[in-house]
Amino acid sequence: MKVSQEAQQMIDASAHKNQLKEMIAYTNQLMKEYNIEATELQWTILINHLNEMIRREKSQERIPQVDPEMFAEVSAEALSIAEAVTRKIGELPIDEKYVLSIHFESAKQN
Repeated sequence: MKVSQEAQQMIDASAHKNQLKEMIAYTNQLMKEYNIEATELQWTILINHLNEMIRREKSQERIPQVDPEMFAEVSAEALSIAEAVTRKIGELPIDEKYVLSIHFESAKQN
């Protein structure tokens, strides 16, 4: 996994730096288990998303509800990774899983 300078700056500036680093490592491990490799740009976007998810979990902020049917084409692997990551972060609504799954589905296409 190669982290861009921009992604490293996000990590360094995060209010939850240690948890973010832990979640990046956990996510990377899950992706390896499914043989999914993200590009540097995909990692930068994913790290930003993970950081925002952690922030929302801490503040108990909620994203708008999504229709699970919109994610019908997302693979079981991408949904599985997203579910594990969402669960590990903490008390987040199921909507977060669906939105996060897009990152893994996109990286799967590489």
